[in-house]
Amino acid sequence: MTWSQEYDLYLTMNDFIVIIPSRLSSTRLKEKALLDLYGKTLIERVYLRAIQSNAEKVFIATDSKKIEDHVKTFTSNVILTSHEHESGTDRVHECASKLGISNDKVIVNVQGDEPFINPEAINKTADIIFNNKNASVGSACTLFKDNDLNDPNNVKVTLSNSNRALYFSRNVIPNNFIGTTINYFQHVGIYSYNYKTLCAFVSLPRSKNEVSENLEQLRFLDNGYDIYLEEIEELSFGIDTETDYKKALKILTDND
Repeated sequence: MTWSQEYDLYLTMNDFIVIIPSRLSSTRLKEKALLDLYGKTLIERVYLRAIQSNAEKVFIATDSKKIEDHVKTFTSNVILTSHEHESGTDRVHECASKLGISNDKVIVNVQGDEPFINPEAINKTADIIFNNKNASVGSACTLFKDNDLNDPNNVKVTLSNSNRALYFSRNVIPNNFIGTTINYFQHVGIYSYNYKTLCAFVSLPRSKNEVSENLEQLRFLDNGYDIYLEEIEELSFGIDTETDYKKALKILTDND
């Protein structure tokens, strides 16, 4: 087999898809998926970032005919799902099921409110599943810098020496009991897994730690699924509030 043939085989073996869950109703920003961000909607900007990754295809999974109609103005890769899902992961599962993908197909779940998600972060998160036989789930994190460590909306993760997640929390972890220098990591809400793992996850009841912290990823840890994380340099951010929206507009305006 030539090097070129080996490379083509590698690409085939490492194919993955991206699914972006997007719902119409949102608590703090009304219909935020359709908010205008400097000439493009929020959901379109997320999609445009995702297609810059190495993903074979990028799909948007939505509960809204209104979002579906809008998405069809820039791509046909949209799947209408139930409006009764409690989480984006449930929506991703329904979308994947409707696509009829195989059990070993790798999916990257990219949140639908992150217009600045780095395409390379998507690639690195997918590669965890391809390259680490111990990983049931891949995700990403970044060092806390100027962002607020004490803000419960900034989810913290503590890692083993092999970058396996030990715990996720809205509180500051680990506890710096003796006052040494500690690197604190902020979790980036992106996940990779194969379809079989996704199906198993959505069939599980919410776990005690998941409910306590209101962090869905703890269901994986509480049920023995190992999550490995890739450290990335750039921190994206979700559009959850009017402040986030204004911040995003300023970034886009300044970069024009």
